[in-house]
Amino acid sequence: MSILIEIVQGIGAIALTLINIYMWVVIITALLSFVNPDPFNPIVQFLYRITNPAYAFVKRYIRTNFNGLDLAPLIIIVGLQIVSVFLSAVLRAL
Repeated sequence: MSILIEIVQGIGAIALTLINIYMWVVIITALLSFVNPDPFNPIVQFLYRITNPAYAFVKRYIRTNFNGLDLAPLIIIVGLQIVSVFLSAVLRAL
């Protein structure tokens, strides 16, 4: 039974790492929106491709544009932080 717990904890650690990486990608994409980067840059296209689905999901349910400031990245980061804290608490309880 302990091998199953170790596998679950390993998968949970990988999930926590991916959540952390995605939070940094959202932060970088939000910062890029302030400097208006070249839209044909492959890195910028990649960042927009992996964050736009999350932005669209949040914007579908919550109004995020307040006086020209888009709060979707902040909402996504807070949501990811909540998931991260919950997942780490569950993994510690195992």
